[in-house]
Amino acid sequence: MSNRFKPKFNIKKGDTVVVIAGDDKDPKKPRKVLEVFPDKARVLVEGVNIVTRHTKPSAQNTKGGLVKKEASLHISNIMLWDSSKGEATKIKRTRENGKLIRISKKSGEVIK
Repeated sequence: MSNRFKPKFNIKKGDTVVVIAGDDKDPKKPRKVLEVFPDKARVLVEGVNIVTRHTKPSAQNTKGGLVKKEASLHISNIMLWDSSKGEATKIKRTRENGKLIRISKKSGEVIK
């Protein structure tokens, strides 16, 4: 993907989000973002979209078998969690002292 038209996302690693679409949809249960993949527009969220992988025995893993782990989901299926309001919120970005800050649209508070 070229950098010229690269989209900007309001979700960062470590943010608290809720899943608003899909099998793990739960708009009242906040979860933590483990990793963001901006080039693919996908996010890895803790405890969401669990998939089972079959692994062969290796030097590190002497026992093979089934391994359950999180798979990424599209960034459009999550929303940022506003802890002061206790619900999902949209974000607006503004500049303050030359720095870009994120502000919750519901409560108007700065998101760290």
